[in-house]
Amino acid sequence: MAPLPALFKPFVPVVQAAAARPFSPRSWARPWRRSPGRPRIAVIGNCQATGIAQALRLLLPGAEVEAILVGGLARRFGHIERLAQHLAEADHVFSQFFPVGFIAGGNVHGLAERIPGLRLFPTILFSGFHPDLVHVGDEASLRLSRLVASPIGPYHSAIALQGYRLGLSVEATLTLYTGPVFDRLGYFDLWQLSADYLLRTARDVGFGLDREFALWSRGGVFMHVINHPRLHVLGDMALRLARESGCDPLDIPVAAYAPDTLAAEPVWPVLPAIAERYGVPGSTLFKGDGRRAPPRLLDLPEFVAESFALYARHRPEDLTCARLDGWQTDPEIRELFDAPA
Repeated sequence: MAPLPALFKPFVPVVQAAAARPFSPRSWARPWRRSPGRPRIAVIGNCQATGIAQALRLLLPGAEVEAILVGGLARRFGHIERLAQHLAEADHVFSQFFPVGFIAGGNVHGLAERIPGLRLFPTILFSGFHPDLVHVGDEASLRLSRLVASPIGPYHSAIALQGYRLGLSVEATLTLYTGPVFDRLGYFDLWQLSADYLLRTARDVGFGLDREFALWSRGGVFMHVINHPRLHVLGDMALRLARESGCDPLDIPVAAYAPDTLAAEPVWPVLPAIAERYGVPGSTLFKGDGRRAPPRLLDLPEFVAESFALYARHRPEDLTCARLDGWQTDPEIRELFDAPA
């Protein structure tokens, strides 16, 4: 059985800790501040926070909504005290968990002590549609700068990397992208494992997603990559944040009225054997980042060949991946990769 992607593991202890801390689930807007129709809202988090903020601007016309990315906290504010001062006049502060190390002076718990009523919302991580996708490099750091780049960004094929590490040719590696191989690698088990993780961590921060996840699953593919949800997912979360904070949002489908900004970034296909299993459209086209230039589209043979070429430029010790470390101890998986050699 495939283990839960290592990207998820650093969040396990921190979201458990978050569940033990008191966070107000409701609005704390003061009566002397702006009128309820023009609240000031801050959304703190990773790239998903940008989509939440985008949705809130649409759902709450006239609201002042600011997205604050955790990756820029230290550069912009320097210390958590200055961040708290910046947020002091906000009517609502919504934040994903961020650990110690992103800003001097503490983590999100330290910020909550300075901003009473801060509301946590979950980070969406789900690999059911993309079980072959892994990160390579220092996954535990939670920083993209410490990950090895693939032809489309920080997203790699575990099968391609293992094929390269074991000395397979590109052609031999390509024969492994089949349903039976996926089954032996435990890829079809990752749907339930990922769903359980997502729902548990959402409950741990007081933002259960059981109903929403059921709706997303019935609606087809709802992730671009394992950490980039499609806009309707972020729209559903933004609608809840607005309603549960005492605002009166428009009751509209966000994805019908706003562009999906995360779609401009890399998109990993739902490979045909995975698509057949879950009854969704499949593809073998990988899309690169299109935010600054027209995006590249690579089919599976091109993606694997270019991945091999990139790996050849790195030292073997740089190509670390927890998924593959687990495979090394499994004789059946080793035999699976020995067969095409």
